[in-house]
Amino acid sequence: MATMATTPGEDGSRRNWTFLTNHGHVLLAIARNPTARLRDVADEVGVTERAAQAIVADLEAGGYLRRTRVGRRNEYTINPKGRFRHPAEADQQVGALLALFAAEPAGDVTADR
Repeated sequence: MATMATTPGEDGSRRNWTFLTNHGHVLLAIARNPTARLRDVADEVGVTERAAQAIVADLEAGGYLRRTRVGRRNEYTINPKGRFRHPAEADQQVGALLALFAAEPAGDVTADR
């Protein structure tokens, strides 16, 4: 599991924060591996397996993904046309976020040309 960077709080304490919510992290983890076990998704995101199950249920209820039983495992299908829920981003599709994180790195921008 990766560790998060900390930022000093106003009172001198250290605070962890991230730009994406756990829902966003779970959606990205499933997009990267649609047949992943929730235990593995939870480990990657840094949440409990129960929290990952609740997040997947939220995403499924919101129409962002569909769960299909294949044998003893689940396979997930992402709906890239789903819209962000916050009014400030409601005109954007989650597929753009997925594409951003699935894109190949542009390379070392400091390399000599």
